Amino acid sequence: MLKPLLNDALSGLAGIAHGFFTRRGGVSQGIYASLNCGPGSGDSAAAVRENRARVAAHLGARDLVSAKQVHGTRALILDALWPEGERPQADALVTATRGLALGVLTADCAPILLADGQAGVVAAVHAGWRGALAGIIEAAVEAMEGLGAQRQRICASVGPCIGLEAYEVGPEFEAEFRSRDAASAAFFARDSAEARPHFDLSGYALHRLRGAGLAQAAAVPACNYTLQSDFFSYRRSRLCGETDYGRQISAIVLT
Repeated sequence: MLKPLLNDALSGLAGIAHGFFTRRGGVSQGIYASLNCGPGSGDSAAAVRENRARVAAHLGARDLVSAKQVHGTRALILDALWPEGERPQADALVTATRGLALGVLTADCAPILLADGQAGVVAAVHAGWRGALAGIIEAAVEAMEGLGAQRQRICASVGPCIGLEAYEVGPEFEAEFRSRDAASAAFFARDSAEARPHFDLSGYALHRLRGAGLAQAAAVPACNYTLQSDFFSYRRSRLCGETDYGRQISAIVLT
């Protein structure tokens, strides 16, 4: 049974269904157990299709779509499912089409779901550190506005991603952020002056959402790295010496 995590503000919008799905409730086996929704993984294609069908059914969606994510800033507007076998490159998907669920796949990066209930426009964003720093969140908001949304009505939620304590980074990582966004200094922490920095990806994504002037932005407080039974994690899979990793999905649809 699927039991996705929910955001209260998005749940309160009429005609919109969403969910930050965990790794539970699917059919995949082994390191992909069980709700692996990543077609780019080495999992059985049939298992991935079944898992994604379960997500679509849970949301009451006619179709479920996700892009080939490349840590860029392309926001793609959709009005229909693209042809089978095609998966354009994009890190944000936006639609005003009912029944078309937009999904984002993650295994440490931050999934973000957005909606303007009055305009009937939704978006799903894949925000790794590169995309968040480069402006994928702002690109998604602008694409939503192109379909009639207004940012002062948009509600947004950051989903489970790697947490501050687990996300150790190098000094060059911190230097790049600080050189491109001075406000990012607030999202780095150290146990001591000599320790390597840790980065708060969820907090930084929230910072960019709030800076975009949205009606509401919040986060689901869950670290996918530490909660092994509930979430996939690329970083954890590398530490464990696994050959591949599953991807959880976060999705939103106009019902």
